[in-house]
This record gives sequence, C-alpha cells and structure tokens, in this order.
Amino acid sequence: MASNNFIDYVKINCRSGKGGAGSHHFFRAKGLPNGGPDGGDGGRGGHIILEGSTQLWTLLHLQYQKHLIAQAGENGGENLRSGKQGEDIIIQVPLGTIARDAETGEKKLEITEEGQRLILTPGGRGGLGNDHFKSATNQAPQYAQPGEPGIDEWVILELKLLADVGLVGFPNAGKSTLLSVVSAAKPKIADYAFTTLTPNLGVVAYRDYKSFVMADIPGIIEGAAEGKGLGTRFLRHIERNSILLFMISCDSPDINAEYGVLLNELEQFNPELLEKRRLLAVTKSDMLDEELEAEIRASLPTDLPTVFISSLANKNIQKLKDLIWEALHTQA
Repeated sequence: MASNNFIDYVKINCRSGKGGAGSHHFFRAKGLPNGGPDGGDGGRGGHIILEGSTQLWTLLHLQYQKHLIAQAGENGGENLRSGKQGEDIIIQVPLGTIARDAETGEKKLEITEEGQRLILTPGGRGGLGNDHFKSATNQAPQYAQPGEPGIDEWVILELKLLADVGLVGFPNAGKSTLLSVVSAAKPKIADYAFTTLTPNLGVVAYRDYKSFVMADIPGIIEGAAEGKGLGTRFLRHIERNSILLFMISCDSPDINAEYGVLLNELEQFNPELLEKRRLLAVTKSDMLDEELEAEIRASLPTDLPTVFISSLANKNIQKLKDLIWEALHTQA
C-alpha cells in the first residue's frame, strides 16, 4: 500500500432518511359513501450501513466523501398501500473498522468479518396509517402518524489492522526487512530513520500451507507518547494483534534498556497492550559470533522467548516462524 494512500481515520456526516407519513384516508365507493379508514403506513427512511470487505485495506475511498445522505421513505397511500422504503446507503469498509460518535467518542459498532453488515445510522420509522387506530368506539379515526425524522450525525471511522503478529521496535530495527523476507509485502526499506511512514501488512507462509498475518508499524522512539517522532498514532494497529514481536538490533548499546523504553511507550498509549504475549527478535545477528551471542543472551530476561535472527542472511527465520506459530496456538 502506498504511503500517501494509507488513510486510517476519516470523519463523515451521516444523514439517514426520514420516515414517510402514514395516510389519513377513508374508503369511498359508489353505494358506500361512508367506508372505513384505509390509510396505509409510511415507508421507513433509508439506513446508512457499513459492510466489511476483504478487498479494502484503507479508508481512502471515504476521504473526500464527507456527506452520506440516505433517501426518505414515501408516504402511505389509500387502500392500505404502504409507502416505499427509502433506499439504504451501503458503504464498504476494510475489516477492523470501528465507528465512533464524533462528539462523545463512544464506540457505535465494529466491522470484523467479510460481508458483515451493521446499521451505522438508522432511518426514521414510517408512520402508521389511520387504519391502525380504528376501534369499536372510534370507527373513523381522524389521525395518522407522521414519519419519524432521520438522524443527522458526525461519525468517525477508524481503522485498526487485523493481524496475528505486530512488529514493535525503534526505527531501523529491521522490521520492514523482515516483513519483506517472510511475505510478499514490499515495504519501503532504507538506511535512515522513519523509512516506514505507514503500517504494512504481510501474509507469512508457514509449514503445510498454513499462514499467519504480520503487521509492521512505523518505528517508535522514546517520548513517542508525548508526540516525538511519529508519535503513537499508529499503535492502534497493534491493539488487535495476538502477539507483539519486539525487534531490537544486536548493535544496540543496551538491549534491555531499549526493550524497557518500548514497553513504557506501549503502556503510555494503552496499558492493555502489556497483557499481550511478547517475543523478542534480536536482529542483524549475522554480525555476532557464538561467544558474543551467548553473552547477549545471558543478559536478556529469561521469561521472554528470544531468537537471534538475520533477515539478510536468512538466519533463524524459520525458527522465528516456529516460535510465532507456537505462541499463536498455545494458551498463555
């Protein structure tokens, strides 16, 4: 996905359709001048509906579509004829899209499955015709309901990528290189900080035609929670991941300290992220000999599954896949 086309946040105005009015009508025919009420019901106003689609990866198609206006329902007619319902507006969105009320921030709905349809903004109910109000004591009701108004609201659509594994690390830790090696994704790779400006997804092939999805987000730096670097804007994309794979270069002055900084930034953003299962990949380890690798390993936390890898030399890449697969399919 191109960086300038990755849109994961849009604010749109949704106006559902007004319900049609019920009919206030009485049957009249030759020889039957005083027929009873026969007013039909008004049609429902059009809904605005979100539908999940695996063919979409961003909210780009909604970036310039700021106003969604559904059709009003038609009024009821004579002879108990109901009014036509207003046409719904169905908007396709990528899986992982969350809708929130723009004023309160309250979550309205979440799309997580292909073809899933949920009503974002319901249309107004059609009014009942006067036929509904006849009774033994009121055989000629002079009343029919008006249609309910539609809803006019501003809604925020926010995308959180659905992936099994989220890559977490400082800039130039080798996250994008790993993703390019283990999947068909083609993230931008260069030798300067913040090469990755938008999240990237890749499907990683595993043994016996199995696979899992890996997400690479822009690098985090100390102080990201205060807005330094690219801040924490993209951390929402790992909130759904089952596993967090921390990636730290072997030439880091202090791997433990760097790991602690990353944990702190995640906690500042959302403390629940620390409850996820974690793995550590020490990258660029083709530069290490066995003695130095053993020395570094001895200094790392013993409760953190760790693998020394090199994406360029293909060192321990399969071992890393095995570690990820095991973590995905065993309970914590």
